[in-house]
Amino acid sequence: MNGAWQSFRRRRRNLAALGLLLAFFAAALFADFLASDRPIAMRKQGTLYLFANLIDYRELRSFEARDLRAGDWALWAPLRHGPYSIPAPGSLLTPPPLPPGPGHPLGTDRAGRDTLARLIHGTRASLAVGVAAALLQVCLGLLLGLVSGYFGGLADSAITRATEVLLSFPLLLLLLVAQGVLERTTIASTAAVIGLTRWADTSRLVRAEALRVRALPYVEASRALGAPPLRILLRHVLPNCLAPALVSVAFGVGTAILVESALSFLGFGAPEPTASWGLLMADGFQDVLDPNARPLVLFPGLAIFLCVSAFNLVADGLREALQPRAQGAVVPSAFITSDQKRALSPAPMPAGAAHEVATYSVPEAK
Repeated sequence: MNGAWQSFRRRRRNLAALGLLLAFFAAALFADFLASDRPIAMRKQGTLYLFANLIDYRELRSFEARDLRAGDWALWAPLRHGPYSIPAPGSLLTPPPLPPGPGHPLGTDRAGRDTLARLIHGTRASLAVGVAAALLQVCLGLLLGLVSGYFGGLADSAITRATEVLLSFPLLLLLLVAQGVLERTTIASTAAVIGLTRWADTSRLVRAEALRVRALPYVEASRALGAPPLRILLRHVLPNCLAPALVSVAFGVGTAILVESALSFLGFGAPEPTASWGLLMADGFQDVLDPNARPLVLFPGLAIFLCVSAFNLVADGLREALQPRAQGAVVPSAFITSDQKRALSPAPMPAGAAHEVATYSVPEAK
């Protein structure tokens, strides 16, 4: 594993993509501490309230900043707007969406909600859907691919035919049909639909690896010694199939984020008023001719591009790092040609034949 990490970190683009992903996950994890209309901690009328941005205190349900009196204090998030905060009627001088300004760094949407707050909280929704869908996709594909590749027979034929049928349908059309059957779409249903319709790619990769591993000598030896099939499958075949599954997870998260954004943009993904990158773009597209609405399309689109690109770069780096040659399993002899190898190991000569000693020279490394 140390060799895989050394191979992964050798390229700066892999580390840059990994750092970008950590920033996205940090924003998703601490979204309530970055953008919230409730204080993180406050003292009001002698009572201390901790994590008021996370805990729904009954005494603070109608709290506003102007309610603080002498001796009271509050610790606010850097952005004092929540993803669902709607200004009071008549408090805005111009109708929304508002342009970027001191109070709203990226402006607002048509309902007056802060764009930056919804962009930060949308990171949580998009990453949650992407990770959940990718894990479901890989778990299902890993299980079916192992059964298909190792046992073969009728199970292999049934799973292979199901994979081919599933891959024959356009992905977006299949997702729209599946989402249209549901009465109400949620974040969980969107992740489940994406995961249940994308396991075929992972299953094909794992099946090919299982077919290769089951024919290796140590697997044949274990079978000859009487080891049960389940032990061989879990002890020998499964560990060798985890590398392509791990790469598939990284690629799957990026694809799921892109698909979820497309579904939300079309109205088949996260429901209103959920903070989602796709919903933000859909809100901005409805007023695309309004210059104040352009940040609703530009910044969520940029976030989707950066997040999906980072996942793809990390997945590509993992694929290169987990190859046997990258981990030192294959050491090429760069300075010995075929003629020199034959000279090192000459063919046996007939009895009585003159034996000529071959000479060779190894070129110097440049």
